[in-house]
Amino acid sequence: MTELNEILLEVKDLKTHFHTKHGVSKAVDGIDFTLRKGETLGIVGESGCGKSITSLSILRLIPSPPGKIAGGQILYKGRDLVTLPDNEMRKIRGNDISMIFQEPMTSLNPVIPVGEQIAEAIRLHQKMSKKEARLKAVDMLKLVGIPSPEKRAKQEPFQLSGGMRQRVMIAMALSCNPEVLIADEPTTALDVTIQAQILELIKELQARLGMGVMMITHDLGVVAETCDTVAVMYAGNIVEHASTQNLFDDPKHPYTRGLLASLPKIDEDRDELYTIEGSVPSAYNMPVGCRFASRCEFAQAVCLEKKPDLIEQSDGTKVRCWMYSDEWAGAKPTEEVFN
Repeated sequence: MTELNEILLEVKDLKTHFHTKHGVSKAVDGIDFTLRKGETLGIVGESGCGKSITSLSILRLIPSPPGKIAGGQILYKGRDLVTLPDNEMRKIRGNDISMIFQEPMTSLNPVIPVGEQIAEAIRLHQKMSKKEARLKAVDMLKLVGIPSPEKRAKQEPFQLSGGMRQRVMIAMALSCNPEVLIADEPTTALDVTIQAQILELIKELQARLGMGVMMITHDLGVVAETCDTVAVMYAGNIVEHASTQNLFDDPKHPYTRGLLASLPKIDEDRDELYTIEGSVPSAYNMPVGCRFASRCEFAQAVCLEKKPDLIEQSDGTKVRCWMYSDEWAGAKPTEEVFN
C-alpha cells in the first residue's frame, strides 16, 4: 500500500442515537465510509440528515446524555475511537484529528485574543513553552493568509471579520499538523469571494501537509470543486457513495438526482427551481422500508416493505435503492426512467 492509499479513517456501521422524552432519535443509523491520506471525502445532504452528528461522533463530542454512540466502529489507523479511554481520546482530538466548526463566532471564546486560543491548543498537544506556542500561533495566522498576524493575534474574535474568524479556526485546526481534518460547513456564512478563498486555502494546505479531509456541506458546488469522493446522506443513512465525477456524470439514487436537479443552471430558462416533494421522515419513527420511498416517484411495494442495502455497481458507485437489485419489478434505472 502506497502512502497516498493509506487508510486514515474507517467508519463501520456507525450508529449515534439520542434518547429523549419523545423516544429514541436515530440521527445516524448505520453508515460506512473510509478516508485515505491526501483524499477529500464530501458528505452531503439536507439539513438534519446526520452530517454534523457524524463528524461529532468521530471526535466523540456527542453530548451524553442524551446522545450515545449506539454501535459500530470508528477506526483511526486501526484504533477504535469508540472504545478508547477518555484520556487517550483527548490526545487524538485536536492533534491527530482536527475540526473546523460550522460557526466560528460561537466556537471561539469571545473574550480571549485569538492568538492565545491557538497557542492553548499548541501547548496542550505539542508540549511547548508559552513563548514558543505564541510564536507558532502567529506563524499559523500567517500561514492561513491573515495580514499583520502579530497584530491580529492580540485581537479578540469580535474585532475580526467573518472571513478572518474562519481563517483563525483553520489555523487552530491545523496548528498541531493533524492527519485528518473535518470541515463542517466551513463556508456557510461567508460571501462567495471569501468562500472561494477559504476553499482554495484548504486545498493548498492539504496538498502541503498531506491530510485527509472530510468536507461536510449541503452545497454541491463546493463538492464539485474540492472533493474526490462523495457520500450522500439521507435520514441517517448513506444512500449513494461514488467518485465525484461519477456522481455528477451519472447520479443513480433518486434523491441524488433530485438534489442535482434542484441546482440552478445558466443555460435553462425556468421560472421555478425543481423541488423534492414531501419531507424527511421523523428520526423518532423511521419507516420500515426505504427511507426515501414516501418522496420517490418510482417507489414500489418492496420499497415500503424492506430497507435496501448499499449495492455496488460496475463503476464502483454504491447505491441504496431497490431499482438496482433483482427484486425490482420494473425496468432497470435508465435515463428514460428518470427523465
